Amino acid sequence: MSQSDLGQELHDSQRASVSLKAQKNTLLISHGRPPWYGPDGKRISDAFVIGVGGGSASGKTHVARQIVKALGSIPTVLILSQDSFYKYHSPEEMKLAFESKFDFDHPDAIDMPMFASCLADLKACRQTNIPVYSFAEHQRLEETKYAYGATVIIAEGIMALHDPELRSLYDLKVFVQCDSDLMLARRIARDVKERGRSLDGILEQYLRYVKPSYDTFVRPTAAFADIIVPGQNNSVAIDLISTHTRRQLQERSNSFRPRMVTSSLHAPSLVDEPLENDPNSMILPSTPQLEGIFTILRSKDTSNQDFIFFTDRLSTLLVEHALQFLPYSPHTVTTPLGVESPGKTLVSKYLCGVSVLRSGSALERDGEPLLLHLKLPVSLRHRSSAEDTWVILLDAQIGTGAAAFMSIRILLDHGVRQDHIIFVTFLVARTGGITTLRRAFPHVKIVCGAVDNEMREGWLEGDRGEGNEDGIGRKIWVMSPGMGQIGDRYYL
Repeated sequence: MSQSDLGQELHDSQRASVSLKAQKNTLLISHGRPPWYGPDGKRISDAFVIGVGGGSASGKTHVARQIVKALGSIPTVLILSQDSFYKYHSPEEMKLAFESKFDFDHPDAIDMPMFASCLADLKACRQTNIPVYSFAEHQRLEETKYAYGATVIIAEGIMALHDPELRSLYDLKVFVQCDSDLMLARRIARDVKERGRSLDGILEQYLRYVKPSYDTFVRPTAAFADIIVPGQNNSVAIDLISTHTRRQLQERSNSFRPRMVTSSLHAPSLVDEPLENDPNSMILPSTPQLEGIFTILRSKDTSNQDFIFFTDRLSTLLVEHALQFLPYSPHTVTTPLGVESPGKTLVSKYLCGVSVLRSGSALERDGEPLLLHLKLPVSLRHRSSAEDTWVILLDAQIGTGAAAFMSIRILLDHGVRQDHIIFVTFLVARTGGITTLRRAFPHVKIVCGAVDNEMREGWLEGDRGEGNEDGIGRKIWVMSPGMGQIGDRYYL
């Protein structure tokens, strides 16, 4: 599963201009997310969370976007807005809101437990669903916004530093300080343009609720801040925050793939039973037909057309074999002759296929009704339905196991049960990361076509271009005898 499946991809060359226009609660992605779990399956680092508080229209969102810009090529950043967490209003409260007589600036107007719960999920690298609030309708909507995969989270709002539970989740606390007259002028311009308010209503609400709330609840929270940022001309403060954040992320960096393969190549086996004896690891029975298919797929002389044809054939065999591990219950039908015939019926509530782009896409087949490709299956967007979802996870091979490991972790982060994951792959390297994978996720079922005994180091030639004029490659670990770069052979 690539990061393009988790949000809108932003190219590095566009990042500076696009990020400043980014909407709140939108995940910004520049390149792959660094590993957030260790080889034992345990989380090694949380997302880095910055809390930004301050008065209404003090410039909190602007500061947050300036931080995003200053961070540069940080993999994934999310600006989480407190405005989304206003409580659901009764008809009486909505009537007051339209008359500018409802106090939106009191802490009780905000669903602090839900705000803290969503932020805690994101900090712990789990999926969450952010509520959507309409200022035009003065109401929380039924829809929610899916969020997952942030390396840096910037939580901003007038009460962002007010609640103790929220403060406990922040790694860095920032208060934006601004002149009251400037905040009022900004609020008028914003509410007229973006929220459809009248000038009289804005001024009445400001004098009745906003200013008293700022003096009583918001301004005192500056005492909890690690750094106070001016609401304008704040480039020095932004630079300090971004430098500190980059330093913290560097300290949390993790070279995951080399550790996965090295632990298997140079350390004793982490799993006592060989792969063939593991009840959750299934290898297709060797038949003359299967041996013939692999002979064609392994050959460097196989044409692209034949490679695609026999890859599709092997995909069908693997998926059909994997389907037997789904839950079935007895079911009796009546034949056209009027005779009752006992059988089985699938009882899983939800079933979906998830591929690891791009090599896993070779296991998808056009017309396979159970493997229709969705960038994010609907049943995985909410943890309540993810718990009842069975997932067929597709990747071309398990070599170092790094991609497989993180793909499984992504599913678990969404609430999918470990024993509801069936990993389908063409090849597994016996001396690769499969031993670490089996130890970390012992209940995941692995269905493969064959097992290769050797993993060796190699170099992948780089593409010549800007920044890599010499085409310098990078070190990789390849399976032997293997099938080559399966994704490239299938699609190119």
